[in-house]
Amino acid sequence: MKAVVVEATGGIEVLHCKDHEAKVQGSESSKASKEALIHNQYAGLNFIDTYHRSGLYPRNCPFILGQEGGGVILELHNGIDADNLGFKVGDRVVYGAFGSYAEYTSVPLEKLVPVPDDMDMKTAVACMTQGLTAHYLSSSVAAGIAKAGDWILVYGVGSGTGQWTSQMCKLRGYNVIGTTSKCKVNDINNAKTAFGCDELIVLDNVPGKSYADYTSVDITSNVMDITSGKGCKLIIDGIRKDTYEISLKCLAKRGLFVSFGNASGAVPAFPVLRLLPQSAYMTRPKLNDYVVTREELLERAKDVFTWVEEGKLNIVIDKVFDLEQVRDAHEYLENGGSKGKVLLKIGGSIGKV
Repeated sequence: MKAVVVEATGGIEVLHCKDHEAKVQGSESSKASKEALIHNQYAGLNFIDTYHRSGLYPRNCPFILGQEGGGVILELHNGIDADNLGFKVGDRVVYGAFGSYAEYTSVPLEKLVPVPDDMDMKTAVACMTQGLTAHYLSSSVAAGIAKAGDWILVYGVGSGTGQWTSQMCKLRGYNVIGTTSKCKVNDINNAKTAFGCDELIVLDNVPGKSYADYTSVDITSNVMDITSGKGCKLIIDGIRKDTYEISLKCLAKRGLFVSFGNASGAVPAFPVLRLLPQSAYMTRPKLNDYVVTREELLERAKDVFTWVEEGKLNIVIDKVFDLEQVRDAHEYLENGGSKGKVLLKIGGSIGKV
């Protein structure tokens, strides 16, 4: 089968799409476990893929990259007569599991999510990592701290998880301040509506790049003007190294600073006393801890799918690359030019592994 195999970590040059033995995707022991062999149609690109590729988040090499995909169930390793959580061969599913940059992936049944009948596979895959992350960021992390009507700040609303998160926060009644780079805004009023923002802070691009220069605008002053000097009860920061100082300065009394991802690098250690002036809170969450049970996974996925089907979320599939173009796809993502979800299209014939 075709797969993107990382034999040693590094830059995009370590990405190789090649024929690979299927046994890497599912060992013989997994044949007796509750897993399904998925014939992938699309894999989703996420910044965490670049962290695995670079070695920032260590994994044992060699490995097949990717942790988000969707396709059709080709085999049920547990047997068609066993308890397969209601799944059957031929079902369309999406999932979050390692090894999605491949024609075939063996996935635990509890990680599979059925695709709604009226939803295309590209949209369904786009809903997984970024959609589910935005769901817990907007609904669970700040429970009891921020409430409807409060001002919040979300970075990077022009693409990726930030784009999903700002819209979901607006659905939950927050007053949303978003940031984005100039290259992702044609008309500011249209952008506010599309991104789910009440106020939008537009930043210059880093020279020669497509991502935002967070020193080009005084974000703190803008936030304080918008909030009448009170600051934000919730700050959702997926940029991190370039923005954490700004985030700390923009917090309201007893506000929550949520730091996730590593778009600009990891946040350096800082004294907990930095939280004292505002009696503030801080957390560094991850998706896996908010889909601990299958019930929680399905509940979040159902909400996201429903909002998409009802037109309450503006979903942008920005660009689709062929699996063989994986280097171009990673370069595109890391350069900050994306305006929505980036996908890999995967070929291959059903039944051939």
